[in-house]
Amino acid sequence: MSQIDRIDPQEPLKNNSPKRNSSMIYWVVILILLAGCIYLFMSKSQMAQQNAADIQQKNQSFDSLNTEQAALKAEFDAATVKIDQLVTDNSKLDSMLKSDKAAMSKLQGQIRSILNKKNATQAELDQARALIASLNDKTKEYEARIAELEKENTLLTGENKVLTRERDSTVTQNIAMKQLASVLHASNIKLEAVRLKKNGKERETSKAKRADVMRVTFDIDENRIAESGTKLLHLRILAPDGTTLNSAANGSGMITTSKGDHLSYTLAKSISLTQNQKVNGVTADWHQNGDYARGVYKIEIYHEGYIIGAGEVSLK
Repeated sequence: MSQIDRIDPQEPLKNNSPKRNSSMIYWVVILILLAGCIYLFMSKSQMAQQNAADIQQKNQSFDSLNTEQAALKAEFDAATVKIDQLVTDNSKLDSMLKSDKAAMSKLQGQIRSILNKKNATQAELDQARALIASLNDKTKEYEARIAELEKENTLLTGENKVLTRERDSTVTQNIAMKQLASVLHASNIKLEAVRLKKNGKERETSKAKRADVMRVTFDIDENRIAESGTKLLHLRILAPDGTTLNSAANGSGMITTSKGDHLSYTLAKSISLTQNQKVNGVTADWHQNGDYARGVYKIEIYHEGYIIGAGEVSLK
């Protein structure tokens, strides 16, 4: 038998088996790599979500501490205002209450030290809350001691009066006191009649028929309570017959005084004020359409409804 006759007809099938196995191995490797990529992607996504949740939780915690610190500051400010009011109202008893004041001052210093911290911890805020509660207790004791001393003084002086005093909110009282103290005061007030010459020059005159302008000059004294900013003043120029020089076209109007009276004013004047600094040489001019009458002219300056200065000039 020849060599060709001895060839097994199944031999080609055996030669294809390694190729089929290699393909299966490739697919298994691809599936393993794909599964690994999916696992890494899911792990990274979960880590990102967890980090975002941690950051949000930290921000919420920080905001909560800031809110709590602001609330404690408001409570501490209210307690401080009340203490200041008690001390002011009872200055005559000051020497008898020095030890009480010293104890409260020490507590105030400790509280202020904590609340002024930029990033106070929860433990520090808890400590501040406890100190504020202690300060309020001391304030009540201070009030009780004041009441006791007032009673003793009344008995010693033979006064059998029942002291009744309805106290509004301490904060409200302080606001009212601050508003009153912030009212400005005018000084060096001068009212003069001015003649305007054709060449543009000005000259003060005492004759009514020559007067073209009524000029008011004054200073505003320093005020340590009034806040810096623009302040509006109202000027009333009163004619010899008692009427107010006014013209709506020239900016005149009406004001309500601190007593509730309604008055017409001649001019409104805005000034720029810096706290605790004097304003010198404020000037306001009134140009009247008609002639000025002879007699005494008066000037009144108002701020916040209060008269803060006055002056006069006589025209012949």
